[in-house]
Amino acid sequence: MNILSIQSWVSYGHVGNASAVFPLQRLGAEVWALNTVQFSNHTGYGAWRGQVFGAELIGDLVQGIEERGVLARCDAVLSGYMGDAAIGEAIIDTFARVRVANPAAVWCCDPVIGDVGRGVFVRPGIPEFMRDRAVPAAGIVTPNQFELEWLTGRQVVSLDDAKAAVTELQRRGPRTVLVTSLQVEDTPEDSVDLLAGEEGRFWRVRTPKLPISVNGAGDAMAALFLFHRLRWDDSRLALSAATSSIFGLLRRTAEEKSREILTVAAQEEFVTPSRVFMAQPC
Repeated sequence: MNILSIQSWVSYGHVGNASAVFPLQRLGAEVWALNTVQFSNHTGYGAWRGQVFGAELIGDLVQGIEERGVLARCDAVLSGYMGDAAIGEAIIDTFARVRVANPAAVWCCDPVIGDVGRGVFVRPGIPEFMRDRAVPAAGIVTPNQFELEWLTGRQVVSLDDAKAAVTELQRRGPRTVLVTSLQVEDTPEDSVDLLAGEEGRFWRVRTPKLPISVNGAGDAMAALFLFHRLRWDDSRLALSAATSSIFGLLRRTAEEKSREILTVAAQEEFVTPSRVFMAQPC
């Protein structure tokens, strides 16, 4: 499996490619990482150093890969946070070039816009770009509940609301939708739900809510869901496997009271999760 991952990079900690690449490699995937930024640490610390790379660099690197004659072996493009619309356009162009070489390739887009309690936290124009350009072109999208509501203009209060919003999003292009951090009417206060929808079928998985708030878990979740979806061609199995691994990773991180997710220390969770959560039809 070959995955072209276009995301940010931090030297310290695990967000963006620094969160997504290693789990994929640990599971046996080849990852062609293109970094949109090189920062010392994630911006949640309030201070960081480094550089933002221009969209032209993405195109240049993709051209170099193309010149090696290997784009036909690319199974998927993975993307997350986009610093500006120009980077987004470069990712869309990259996926178009990959699809020419391999029509079966899929784009997994984590449409990072914002979150419950924080609202929209990306630059102006990015939410609209995600809605109007990225989502229609992607085969898999992985919004959280806030992003699902923003992208569809629907309020999600119940499970039926969530399923209706997923269906609306699918009408715009993506075959598969994974909703993370879902809290609906029947979700217990001490739990969190995830919902996957594909071709009119839905599956939900529920895990205990952990006393932790860290950056980068969503990046790893999108990567793992993509991997297992490609591996088994089954969204239910992908949802179960990815959720189980991320729960184990976050549980270990919470136990150690670490501000950064313990991607390396808890790496066995990616291969053999210590606790398995089975997704159920809903």
